[in-house]
Amino acid sequence: MTTDDTRRKRLSQELGEDEYLSTYDPSRFDRPSVTVDVVLLTASGGDLFTTLVQRRSHPFQGRWSLPGGFVRMEETLEEAAARVLRKKVGLTDVFVEQLYTFGDPGRDPRTRVLSVAHMALIDGRRFEAALPREGAVVGRVQVEWAGETGGPVSVVDDSGEPYELAFDHEDILGMAVKRIRGKLDYTPIGFQLLADRFTLLDLQRVHETVLGKPLNKDSFRRRMLASGQLEATGERQREVGHRPAALYRFARRSAV
Repeated sequence: MTTDDTRRKRLSQELGEDEYLSTYDPSRFDRPSVTVDVVLLTASGGDLFTTLVQRRSHPFQGRWSLPGGFVRMEETLEEAAARVLRKKVGLTDVFVEQLYTFGDPGRDPRTRVLSVAHMALIDGRRFEAALPREGAVVGRVQVEWAGETGGPVSVVDDSGEPYELAFDHEDILGMAVKRIRGKLDYTPIGFQLLADRFTLLDLQRVHETVLGKPLNKDSFRRRMLASGQLEATGERQREVGHRPAALYRFARRSAV
């Protein structure tokens, strides 16, 4: 400890807290910038989809990135994530949870930038109604690893061509897929990808899409019906070309 450090420590012990804070110099320490990046996911047609925005300025000008932005001094991380979704994607009242903090010193060529990544989940109908916005695209999430192996994932367009992503956003996307796969069996997180009312087949397709593998129909239904997470609505599908299936809703008895 240097002489200056010793003097400051002694002074902080002698002063009252208000007096100490009035003399505190925050410039004594390096202060990295903090951003939020939001992985917005939905499940449709057996695939996971996300939205990307094209960068209009350096660094990585012209590449694609997750919706994100710098955290303002007066807002919480959750408020920053909600602002990003509202302004860049046009969505409000979306399920969002904090995912992971990415802090590699070289992840942003401008300066030291920490990204507190978030994951947002939404059902397919709301996702389609909100997109695309100007400068944004919808891409299919392509996962090359099984289970919870983890690792980067890519996002491809309708022709299967990958979008060139900025920063470490392939890693952030991979962490989101790993997280939702890991939580699917012991939390009700999968219901966030469904409409308010759904069939057991809808629920199974969401699980299969997230996990990237088929599931046994009978055992899946028995497990879901015995979980206590479902409530029968007493209604059935309408205007379908087959026997209408019963509709269920999520029994909100436990938090994600």
